[in-house]
Amino acid sequence: MEKNHALTLTCDNLAAEMEGICRSDGMAVFVKGMLPGETGQVLIIKAQKSFAFGRLLSLETVSPYRQAPPCPAFKRCGGCSCQHLVYPQTLLYKQRQVADCFKRIGGMDISVPPVLYMANPFHYRNKSSLPVGGAIGNARMGFYAPRSHDIIPIESCLIAMEPSNQIQAALKQWMDTHHVAPYNEATHTGLVRHLVTRVNKKGEAMAVIVINGDQIPFEKELIAALPMAQSIYVNVNKVRTNVIFGNMFKHVHGEKTLTDTLCDLTFTLSPQSFFQINPAQTEALYQTAFDFCGLTGEETVADLYCGAGTISLMLARKAKRVLGIEIIPAAIENAKANALYNGIPNANFHQGAAEAVLPKLVREGYRPDVITLDPPRKGVEPAVIQAIAAAKPKKIVYVSCNPATQARDAKAFCEAGYRITKCRPVDMFCWTSGVENVILLEPNA
Repeated sequence: MEKNHALTLTCDNLAAEMEGICRSDGMAVFVKGMLPGETGQVLIIKAQKSFAFGRLLSLETVSPYRQAPPCPAFKRCGGCSCQHLVYPQTLLYKQRQVADCFKRIGGMDISVPPVLYMANPFHYRNKSSLPVGGAIGNARMGFYAPRSHDIIPIESCLIAMEPSNQIQAALKQWMDTHHVAPYNEATHTGLVRHLVTRVNKKGEAMAVIVINGDQIPFEKELIAALPMAQSIYVNVNKVRTNVIFGNMFKHVHGEKTLTDTLCDLTFTLSPQSFFQINPAQTEALYQTAFDFCGLTGEETVADLYCGAGTISLMLARKAKRVLGIEIIPAAIENAKANALYNGIPNANFHQGAAEAVLPKLVREGYRPDVITLDPPRKGVEPAVIQAIAAAKPKKIVYVSCNPATQARDAKAFCEAGYRITKCRPVDMFCWTSGVENVILLEPNA
């Protein structure tokens, strides 16, 4: 197989990133935009020894599950990956993705129930981070194209909560009117780098304008241009980096924080606060984790990677006491403030890396009845798994945004004397390849 050769291929499955998987002489060919059951002309654009990538040129056989993508920028934007597939089928493939990860990586055949879905899978995202580029007088804001830093302009993102799109349009108009220079990543010049928006359930919005400079011009005009934002910040980031925020935040208008509710709890949101992006599905996810814990009011619980304490506080209402552990100092401060705000005295928080804090506590005799964990995509460190196994909790509830690393870690837990007794995937990131999954591990009988 060689680059620039055109082949007639049939797709038989979807990969983890929702790319079509075709076969040619036993070699896998990954083709973006192709669906199982479809046959078409594919141009090979990159060939490796054991696999290749192709670009779909035309279709000869069309899947009955193909739909016209509702977003006009879908083919170019890297934000969504499966708007060409009807929603129920995206759920089916996510369910299969979870089962495949546990079988292929964890070596376990587990029963994966249907994915918990959204009745209306649009306008769910409460936080958007839009890179800014273009030229003076013609700013561009949107999302990066797949595997690049080319900005695809988006006038109205179908998965973003309003008024994020209104803020974006108003900021572009302000920049173009006052000839404010957008950032140029290649030359590290220009001023406005990113627009970050947060929206709560009431529709109140926070706008953070990230700049490559010490101050923003036409500040009064900026405030006047954004009446739909209840809170406006300017963030200074003059470092040549892909990290969005710098260390300095300047509050320029309105409220300093927003409040939002989750599982009947109230949380304060600052520009840096971690909060799940899909509130409706977060409640479904956390309720699943809560149900898996099976609390009676007598248990001690350790909540690892607790962030701003959302799961911790939910569990504390039914547990005897909860200890949240989180490495980010600002998140711990938010968690403590949220516990105080919600009147929950039996939740305490410890700042530090889980792989350092938990082993030390276990060596000192800490023995929680239930351990919950919601780690980053890379999964759980071996030291954490070893400490959990040494603590011998009655239940381990593992929430993950990456079924691959979750399956790897579950295998280690099973080797340490546990078994998976429940599993439930949740469609947190509709129209993307991402899926959240919750598993319950209990000691072998």
